[in-house]
Amino acid sequence: MSFLSQFDPQIAELIKNEEDRQNNKIRLIASENYVSEAVMEATGSILTNKYSEGYSGKRYYEGQQMIDQIETIAIERAKKLFGADHVNVQPYSGSPANLAVYLAFINPGETILGMALPHGGHLTHGSKVSISGKYFNAVSYGLDESTGLLNYDTIRSLALEHNPKIIVAGHSAYSRQLDFKKFREIADECGAILFVDMAHFAGLVAGGVHPSPVPYADVITTTTHKTLRGPRGGMILCKAEHAAAIDKAVFPGCQGGPHNHTTAAIAVALKEALDPAFKEYASQIIKNAAALADELAANGFNLVTGGTENHLMLIDLRNKGVTGKQMAKAMDKAGIVCNYNSVPNDDRKPFDPSGIRIGTASVTTRGFQEEEMKKIAGWMTKIAMDHDNEELLLTIEKEVRALCDSLPVPKVFV
Repeated sequence: MSFLSQFDPQIAELIKNEEDRQNNKIRLIASENYVSEAVMEATGSILTNKYSEGYSGKRYYEGQQMIDQIETIAIERAKKLFGADHVNVQPYSGSPANLAVYLAFINPGETILGMALPHGGHLTHGSKVSISGKYFNAVSYGLDESTGLLNYDTIRSLALEHNPKIIVAGHSAYSRQLDFKKFREIADECGAILFVDMAHFAGLVAGGVHPSPVPYADVITTTTHKTLRGPRGGMILCKAEHAAAIDKAVFPGCQGGPHNHTTAAIAVALKEALDPAFKEYASQIIKNAAALADELAANGFNLVTGGTENHLMLIDLRNKGVTGKQMAKAMDKAGIVCNYNSVPNDDRKPFDPSGIRIGTASVTTRGFQEEEMKKIAGWMTKIAMDHDNEELLLTIEKEVRALCDSLPVPKVFV
């Protein structure tokens, strides 16, 4: 960063400090990961200088000879990786992609059925503080109180009662695999579009360790970061019959010109995901999550749903005598980063909730395996028991730094 350091040393220093933080801390935020140097180079390329409203072969600006090829390569790689009929790689991220789906299929005031935010859903699945809950009649399904799992009979009853135009299957904090076949049957019974948001588990689908929604869903959105390990961007996959509606909803419906540097980085990340090494990475994510969940449960942590089948877990801390915010801040001081999170039937406010959410994608990228998961669980157990003990947190932070030094972030993934 020689030019940045000379022109704006303040920003350059902050970026360097963030690099040190990412290298020296255990990052358990379920939506975060590390990208390769190849993805980073594409993201920081001169493609950021180019404006490209429209689609390949049909742009509103000249000079698209390279951009059209880059976007086409990204699309073809995504289609090959996921087996989709049609892919749009222009969404700026997951939330704009979800908004485009709503624009493509429904009108303001019509009904959508999605997972409740405190039960593991996403803001854009109908939360009242989101445009998805303000512009549409949002009905929510949640977890069964007796099992902590989704109850598909209850979801079916809600769908038949409210007759939604769209059923959203997806989550940001649900630790189990979704039954896409059952969602498809429910959608068919009430005549709804089945919309799957696989932002969190797209990399697991790509790696063959999670069921694919592609055979069942009408339309699928995903971010390109998280488990997919690409740049901060989004994609929409859909059946061929919906291609025109989706493309029109993205541009000009929700966005102007795509971010070409991001499109190129998405193409690079998709090439990495097509390499056999990506399957090993995805498989290890699952193994690490299971090992961490088992060790935490053995140490008395209350895991919502009782365990995990993907990369994440939601932990209800009410039996530990510590709030989610207290736990997350204490963990951060100890060098372990997560986010505090609401849990089902939470009696605390969202900014000071009862739970935390953790995931294993980023630590898997840097080479952590089951043995490291046991160490993390041990540190978390000590922190929960004595979260105000500054000396303890400092001791753990030194141990965490030593572990991170022994497993540095790789530059190349394949």
